[in-house]
Amino acid sequence: MYRILIADDEGIMVESLREIILRQYKEVVEIATAKTGRTAIEQAENFHPDIVFMDIQMPGINGIAAIREIRSFNSSCLFYVISAYDKFDYAQDAISLGVEKYIMKPVSRDVIIRTVSDAMEKVDRIREKRSDQLKIQEKLETILPVVENGFVTGMLLSDDLQDEEYYRQLLEIREKDAYVEVIWFGPKKEQEQDQMLSPVESRVKAQENYMQIRSAIKSFQRCIIGPVMSDRIVIVVPHEDETITYDERIESINNMRSLLQRLSEMLSIRVRAGIGKICRFADLRMSYLEAVQALRDSRARVVHIEDISEHGVYEDDYPIELERDTFTALSRGDVAGVQEKANVFFDWMERHDPMDLDSMRLKVLELVLRSEHDAFAAGSVNYAFDYRKDYLTQVNALQDVRQIRDWFLDHMTSIAGTIHNQAEEKDESTVARACKYIQENFRQELSLDDVSKEVNVSPYYFSKLFKEEVGENFIDYLTALRIGNAKELLKRPILSVREAGLQSGYADPNYFSRIFKKHTGMTPREYRERNL
Repeated sequence: MYRILIADDEGIMVESLREIILRQYKEVVEIATAKTGRTAIEQAENFHPDIVFMDIQMPGINGIAAIREIRSFNSSCLFYVISAYDKFDYAQDAISLGVEKYIMKPVSRDVIIRTVSDAMEKVDRIREKRSDQLKIQEKLETILPVVENGFVTGMLLSDDLQDEEYYRQLLEIREKDAYVEVIWFGPKKEQEQDQMLSPVESRVKAQENYMQIRSAIKSFQRCIIGPVMSDRIVIVVPHEDETITYDERIESINNMRSLLQRLSEMLSIRVRAGIGKICRFADLRMSYLEAVQALRDSRARVVHIEDISEHGVYEDDYPIELERDTFTALSRGDVAGVQEKANVFFDWMERHDPMDLDSMRLKVLELVLRSEHDAFAAGSVNYAFDYRKDYLTQVNALQDVRQIRDWFLDHMTSIAGTIHNQAEEKDESTVARACKYIQENFRQELSLDDVSKEVNVSPYYFSKLFKEEVGENFIDYLTALRIGNAKELLKRPILSVREAGLQSGYADPNYFSRIFKKHTGMTPREYRERNL
């Protein structure tokens, strides 16, 4: 059905339009009428028209003002102005309000019918577009929890979320910083003993009501919600600034208290929460660990990590983010990145107190030892009790800022280079061993699984690694090797075509012929005839 509102102070005009439209479209229209601008607005609020025919000169509120008011609460309505006044100002105002057409009185029946028909087609397109938008939104609402779960799970399992930018785009995250909240679910203490939910039952209940929990959390704050994991759910809250004020912290705690009350009433289970500090998205695992630490403090239902006095505090201008960036670059074996960030870090130390050489010596020694520990954890270096015995002597012998900087940068870049080289050597040795194995065994049945098992790498990872290093996938490499071998064998008249295929890894002569022709443009027999 199409809802049409006719607004004109001339009763004859209203009835004429109404009669023409009903005669032509009786089965598909509902019509409301108004004789003043105020009545037209009231009708529009209750009737929700798709199409409005509006006269300009009406008592009280004129047509232009009425259109402006209706447009404020009904943006999809189509307006058609009918007027006896051919004034430029009226037409200009109508255009600025998005009026579809300015029609001069008197109006013929054909013009009305044609206008209504065109309007109906536009309404259909608007409805179709809206329907498509709703379908897309419905699909997004279905996919969104999966995307958010992937983001949160990745953040928990890695110190460095590799797909951060990808998730930012999908989840429309503009902020650079965020903090983590962890909500814990457990049995209600105040229940009678024989009715009390076990810890497992409370987790199952939270899992079964996951979508309702998501909806409740989303109603309190803009956030990214992870899956129910064991007895908790992890929430990431984007934040505009890299710091949080005291008032903002109190607001987040009170907001969480209200949310927990809602969840407790909804699920009849006990809930508590911990909140971590703000950090960049790449470092969210740290905020998560802080939220878990806060959750362990049972002195309040909601605990913010900033409220726990036992945790350490960095001096106001200490570049903790820069320090973290340095070790992130180190973990990737990014030599240039480590050198750049280590240089910037040393610049800060020099600005902080250019005369405090002892603090500089201690700090660079601390960072180098920590870097070597990370390199050992990554399998890039081996450990010996006495291999760093000269470090103290070396550092104490550094006489000025330049020498300390050089010692620091030399060791940091060297460690990053070791991590980088070890990763490359591992990849190269894996692919090299794989290629050697393929070259030795291509004459027999050979699969990707066989080769990946031989080099002790999972098939999927090996496939990616092989393509990256060799420049072609496993099948293409194997086929090229077999066809090259077959070409050489076919030049020997003593061997039959079938034997050449068998000795090249093809047990089926027909399959061998098809593959050979696909790669050479001729059958094995044709190739032999041309090369004998």
